[in-house]
Amino acid sequence: MRAIWNGHVIAESDRTVVIENNHYFPPESVNRKFLQESRHRSTCPWKGEAHYYNVVAEGKKSRNAAWFYPEPKEAAAEVRDHLAFWKDVEVVE
Repeated sequence: MRAIWNGHVIAESDRTVVIENNHYFPPESVNRKFLQESRHRSTCPWKGEAHYYNVVAEGKKSRNAAWFYPEPKEAAAEVRDHLAFWKDVEVVE
């Protein structure tokens, strides 16, 4: 699986974890030079509090387009620190 935005591969892995149709990429598979911390947070009743990154490349920014769970609830422990993408980041096989 690859996460692509603005012509750049943001993450690539054959070991993503799929939950609710979202591919969560292992932390080591993500090119962090394209990530910018965001203060945005959201809460999932069974996964816990999600933290977000803006995805930035070529002077363009996709706000809060990547999220992760630094301290997930036990039911979602397998995605600790894995990143998922949405909005205009394309996740393809």
